[in-house]
Amino acid sequence: MSSSAPASIPASRFGHADRLSCRECGQTYELGAHHACAECFGPLEVGYDYPSLSRESITAGPPSIWRYASLLPVPSDVATRPNTEPGFTRLVRADRLANALGMRTLWVKDERANPTHSFKDRVVAVALAAALEMGHKVLACPSTGNLANAVAAAAARAGIRSVVLIPAGLEPQKIIATAVYGGTMVLVDGTYDDVNRLASELADDREDWAFVNVNVRPYYAEGSKTIGFEIAEQLGWRLPEQIVVPVASGAQLVKIDKAFRELAALGLVDDTPCRVFGAQASGCAPVAAAFRAGHDVVQPVRPDTIARSLAIGNPADGPYVLDVTRRTGGAVADVTDDEIVAAIGLLATTEGVFGETAAGVTLATTRRLLETGQLDPEAETVIINSGDGLKTLDAAGLNPEVRPIRPTLEAFAEFESSVPPRKAADA
Repeated sequence: MSSSAPASIPASRFGHADRLSCRECGQTYELGAHHACAECFGPLEVGYDYPSLSRESITAGPPSIWRYASLLPVPSDVATRPNTEPGFTRLVRADRLANALGMRTLWVKDERANPTHSFKDRVVAVALAAALEMGHKVLACPSTGNLANAVAAAAARAGIRSVVLIPAGLEPQKIIATAVYGGTMVLVDGTYDDVNRLASELADDREDWAFVNVNVRPYYAEGSKTIGFEIAEQLGWRLPEQIVVPVASGAQLVKIDKAFRELAALGLVDDTPCRVFGAQASGCAPVAAAFRAGHDVVQPVRPDTIARSLAIGNPADGPYVLDVTRRTGGAVADVTDDEIVAAIGLLATTEGVFGETAAGVTLATTRRLLETGQLDPEAETVIINSGDGLKTLDAAGLNPEVRPIRPTLEAFAEFESSVPPRKAADA
């Protein structure tokens, strides 16, 4: 751990969180800005001494992630502090999409309604709350785009400085959606993994900077649990039979599984099996490759895909994604860029949901898993749309050429006669 990290903070400042523990060797540490085990360099995870909770006490909470504050490493009054109040997004019953895929029951967890239109607002809100308790003055991150948006917005809302580092080739929409919040934005020549290395060096050098996905990563990653909590609550306090999750660093998939296990352990849901599946783009699929090969170690790759939000060639949680998918009877698969683009269109034309490229990866992988027989079409399934398609317009593959008509009934009738009849969604 960094010798320049702020001193450990009393556990009571983090609600019911009371320790950090190594995921590899089990060594425990006091809460603080630590992210790696001093004994084996394994990643650290937040541990809790949970209170007794009821469904009623949770549903009485605010319509945001803070209804689950007792299950997060945040102070008890977090909901009253200036924050972006992310979460409690829609769980869409996708009957038309299910019909197109030949499935019985399909749901889409639609993360577009978060403050900066992706699930990253959840993880950043938790990281920010913890970072402020530790006395950090700057909120920072390396990012493929969505995280930069969320960090810049959350810091602006909290009244502190933000610094985000992004690959220079990022989508223009994501660059603009970060710059608008007025923080410091640094474009770096290289891939996300190059950016992440620089951020790790800065985190060791800047004592009062909280890099949300580096030195305060254990707290940040816990925010993804709220997706799992919401899915279970929105399903009537039960778990789906299957879930398909996009994989970048892999933390979202791992933490959704953790959320399901925590709810079961607390008696808030029945402990029913849920098979967990991971989705990657073929141009950046190190976890899928390891799964197919039966390996426990993920070999880094250099990303080359339109799904830039998933373009992490050396995913930190890759080995744990393999653990979760194998333990639950799931799998990790990957799809081509062409399949991603087609899936973006299918989701939009069947359910009116315009997802970014990560959603295309998840839906296309769902279709692939159905074709290979790994996903059960009769089982209740949830897929994740982690962000808004307006952030990745170029990747949608559309360039409509629409000619204007004269403002007359005759001109409209002529136009209407030239329009081909609408086709059913491509199955």
